[in-house]
Amino acid sequence: MASAARGQCYHLGMKIFAIKKTLKIVPALLLIGACSQDAHHEGSSADTDEANFGEPANILFWNFEEKVAGFRNIDKFGRIRDVPAGDTPYPLPKADVSLESVEFEFRGETWTVERYIEHHKVAGLLVVKDGAIVFEQYALGNTVDSRWISFSVAKSVTSMLVGAALHDGYIGSIDDKITDYVPQLKNSSYEQSSIRNVLQMSSGVEWDEGYADPESDINQVPWETLQMYEYLRRKPRSTEPGEKFNYNTAETNLVGNVVRSAIGNNLSTYLSEKIWKPFGMEQDAYWVLTEFGGGEFGGSSLNATLRDFARLGLFALNDGVLPDGTRVLPVGWMADSVSPTSGSEDYGYLWWLRGRGEYAASGIFGQSIHISPTHKVIIAQHSARDAAKDPDDKALELAMFRALVDAASQYRGNR
Repeated sequence: MASAARGQCYHLGMKIFAIKKTLKIVPALLLIGACSQDAHHEGSSADTDEANFGEPANILFWNFEEKVAGFRNIDKFGRIRDVPAGDTPYPLPKADVSLESVEFEFRGETWTVERYIEHHKVAGLLVVKDGAIVFEQYALGNTVDSRWISFSVAKSVTSMLVGAALHDGYIGSIDDKITDYVPQLKNSSYEQSSIRNVLQMSSGVEWDEGYADPESDINQVPWETLQMYEYLRRKPRSTEPGEKFNYNTAETNLVGNVVRSAIGNNLSTYLSEKIWKPFGMEQDAYWVLTEFGGGEFGGSSLNATLRDFARLGLFALNDGVLPDGTRVLPVGWMADSVSPTSGSEDYGYLWWLRGRGEYAASGIFGQSIHISPTHKVIIAQHSARDAAKDPDDKALELAMFRALVDAASQYRGNR
């Protein structure tokens, strides 16, 4: 190890925890092992955060102070790979408008933006309309430079990388079989499943995402790549591909591995070269790895600033076209990505559909990139709220976001 400090960090792997019956049960990251040799960012936030670092293996159960300190310092815990930014950030000018006075009704109560930020333990909330910032506020010690864990927001980024690989010709068609790119799964149920099926969480392969059951698939699957393949090879088919939505955490990693196999490179480099640098992200991001020297978690743990989350929303809103007019995603890819499927009216290609033509990348504990194509509004949020995933939290968040979209829609920008 390069230093004693580096010897203190942990490898981020995946594990599932069972939460008390009163809570929503969700997948979380388990922090185990030793230090990264791919990248490590010394002093990525205030040293005072280190006093509040929680036990890595208990990330889902971190208290409030541990979440805040840990979520903006994941690079100090795990094996990561940088996603370098370029030299010319995409400008996000501040508009001469304020949304601080926005109010909305939720279940018979009047809510303000400030009340929402405090109640939801929001670390950063940013609203962009027509390419200009119409609201930006940080809390919990975060600043414009704070990089924060995305959790499952990364799924939607991986989906866009599938589109990029398709446009570049590395992937022939999303109707190609998974085994064309991951031959380790030949002679298994995945020979019948296409990339499209897996993007839509409808592979048809049997999978139990029952977090409370220690014998369920999600509690048994190993996350190191080759071991995961061996586990998936043994799974039987339960339905025909495309028929039924069945949330499968392992398959989001599989999507990332399809891209890696197709391009012959890692996700971080591809993201940097196709989107992060040319679109104009302002700061380097970093992505957590499944194992030493391995690939990124296709379904989790890209870490970036709030403004760069918003820029990802602008890239999606622009149908995957760069500021200079270069197309990165196929024509219509984003429209297809956020269309209902035969398996689910609420899920596209690793994007959640939120009604009113709006869609979102969403992660546990309140991470979000919410996009309204009709009004050209993007809302980016970093959060450390109490529950990993709670229906009441999501309902309140959606009410807040819709109120912000409606208020922002009154502003007429210059773009």
